[in-house]
Amino acid sequence: MKCPIVTLDNKKVGDASLSESVFGLPKRKDILSRMVNYQRAKRRAGTHKTKGISEISGTTKKPWKQKGTGRARAGSLRAPQMRGGATIFGPVVRNHAHSLPKKVRQLALKTALSLKAQEGALIVVDTLDKTSAKTKEMVSSFSKLNLSSALIIGGEKVPESFSRAVSNIPLIDVLPKQGINVYDILRRKTLVLTKEALEALEERLS
Repeated sequence: MKCPIVTLDNKKVGDASLSESVFGLPKRKDILSRMVNYQRAKRRAGTHKTKGISEISGTTKKPWKQKGTGRARAGSLRAPQMRGGATIFGPVVRNHAHSLPKKVRQLALKTALSLKAQEGALIVVDTLDKTSAKTKEMVSSFSKLNLSSALIIGGEKVPESFSRAVSNIPLIDVLPKQGINVYDILRRKTLVLTKEALEALEERLS
């Protein structure tokens, strides 16, 4: 599978050969769904909390006697049916993360990459280095590449000037090659890989 390598100004400088084992897999909604759920569960803070009856401040005295008043029995003013009382079976601080086999996670990443390749939403650029990286110039470059919503994957480190120039452009995300993930690939319309990121991905996933 061939893919042209272009500059940020959309000028062709060569061709890249895409590995079928990484970019030629069939679409698997079930695998992608499992991976997105796994990632989003890991990102949840889990800090939601309500107070149980032992945590409510208030008297421990029985509000009224058990019999003879004509009222319903009550043992505590901190009970859930009382105003300002406890919450029964409410959320507690916990970790929402769950496990997912490494092979499934790897397959999900390959499937997401293959999906972008099949949709024609994969662009390979030679480098992210630009002599003058200004936001206005980057917007112009992205319009030449027809990028309105994109995830851009750089090399080991994303050039600081490039990262700063695109930081204010909406719907454009930039990550180093080690940060690539299924959720971010799927939430943007186009995937842009540098030549270095492409080689690293194929080496890692083949």
